[in-house]
This record gives sequence, C-alpha cells and structure tokens, in this order.
Amino acid sequence: MIDQHGGNIDVARARHGGDGWIDLSTGINRRAYPIPPIPAEAWTMLPTAAAKAGLGQAAAQAYATTAAIVALPGAQAAIQLLPHLRPRGIARLLGPTYQDYGRVLRAAGWRVEQVADPAALVGADLALVVNPNNPDGRHHDPADLLALVGQVGLLVVDESFADAVPHLSLAPQAGRDGLLVLRSFGKFYGLAGVRLGFALGAAPLIEHLSALAGPWPVSGAAIAIGCVALADAAWTAATIARLAQEAPRLDALAIGAGWSVVGGTALFRLYHTPDAAAAQERLARHAIWSRRFGYSAHWLRLGLPGDRAEWARLAAAVTD
Repeated sequence: MIDQHGGNIDVARARHGGDGWIDLSTGINRRAYPIPPIPAEAWTMLPTAAAKAGLGQAAAQAYATTAAIVALPGAQAAIQLLPHLRPRGIARLLGPTYQDYGRVLRAAGWRVEQVADPAALVGADLALVVNPNNPDGRHHDPADLLALVGQVGLLVVDESFADAVPHLSLAPQAGRDGLLVLRSFGKFYGLAGVRLGFALGAAPLIEHLSALAGPWPVSGAAIAIGCVALADAAWTAATIARLAQEAPRLDALAIGAGWSVVGGTALFRLYHTPDAAAAQERLARHAIWSRRFGYSAHWLRLGLPGDRAEWARLAAAVTD
C-alpha cells in the first residue's frame, strides 16, 4: 500500500521499528525557525481581533500583498473548505499534483478532471494550479497564470512551496476577483506543528472563507510565532540562500546512487529510481523515511536533511 501523505512516520516505525528516524518524506524545512518566547495570554485567552489583525499585517508584508487575508490552520484547511466556495461544477487540476485536492472535491460532489496543460484549465468552474508543483516542482510564470483569471470561475493557486522563489508568487495580485492564493507557513519555516497557513484574495471571497473557518481558526501561540517569524526578513533571506546551495547537493547524492532528477523545489527533490519500493527500503534500513507515489513505481521524493549528521547518514544510506 502506498500512503497518501508524507509525514507518516508512525507507518515507518510500524514497518521497520526503531527510533531516531529522519523524516524526509515531507517538504518541511528541517532547520526550523527558532521558536520565540510566547506570551502567557496566548495560551490562556482567546485570540483577540487585534492579534489576528497583527498576524494578517505580518503576512501581508511578508507576501508583498494588499489583498484580504485569512489565517487558517495550515494550507490543508483551505483545501478542505475549497469545495464550499463555489456551487458544485467542473474542477480542473493541473497535474499530477497533490492528491488531496481531487479527493476533497470529489467527496463534495464536484466533477474533477486532471489536465496536463494550463490552457486546458479554461472553462472550468474551479481551476487549481500548485506553483511550484508538488511533487515534481513544475512551475509557471505568474503572468501566464494571471491570464487565466476571467477564463475560469475561480483560479486557485497553491503557493505552499513558493517562499524560496518569491518571484513566482501571485500574492501581489491576489486582490483580483476570481483569484485565490494559498500559502503555507509550516513548510518553509519548518514549524508544521504550529498549523498555520493563509488564504489571500478579494475581500468578499476571503470573508466567505473566513465565515466557513469560524471565529478562531488558529491558536494564540500560532499567531505569536507567525508574527515574529514572518517579520524576520534576515532569516528568510539566509534560508533561501542556504536552500539554493543544498538542493543541488542532494541531487548529487541521488545521481551518485544511480537515480535521475525529475524535478523538485528548494525544500524537496523528486527522483526517478529503478525501483522506488526498493529505494525506500534501502533508506529505511538507516532510519530515513522517504515518499513514494501510487501512480509511479519509480518516483521517490526526498526532503532536504537538516544538520551535518543527517547529511552524513543520508550519504551512507544511498550508497548502501
């Protein structure tokens, strides 16, 4: 059985036993943002309107946008609510891509079609593009995506892996009618457990999404951490620079193991292997967990290791 999501380290432990696993099955930055001090009231009080507004302002500055913003418990929460933003109809997904979009939309009664070319999205009631794409890193010029607005009912652009490539982001244009941009916080900042993400769009659309999400969709602690991290431009710049150096390093290890590069982003890489199941097992013998895909017997995805010890263990595992 191929598991639907990465991050399922409990499956790795159940299959192979042991502790001390390095989870490279996700695209979560393993060198996380240092958690700042969290005020006591973040735990003892409901988040105030002022606190929520402060988080929105921090996100707007970080994403260079004047669009309306709603904070959500991860980009995944936006995916779950997406089917309820428009009357049911035809949803077209540019794929292959993150499979939960199709699963959630189908469960809500949408007719879902996967297409391979952006031009084939035209005419859909809802069109979904992940930019850069998960799992192959395929990316699209923002101007080309913006041209689809008005040719589809609602264009949703998932930018969960765009933090390291801000030139690809449509966030500055997200206030346009018919466009919804999704951002993840946990991946780039390495704090997936905070459960924080954002949706950016025109005010009526974001008000609708906010009403669906409820009055307190994110915790006070998430607000406190998000405000500090999103404002830390120096950490962001240093992390982008580091990832740009380390992604080719991971590719070199994979090529040395006889794998070829399919694509990827600054946070994960996708490889074509002779046998993805065998490759996953090889890594698992060293307590390293990777990501396989049900629609390919050859694709294996790896996130970037964190510290020197993780890099050394991975280097030993790929040559085992």
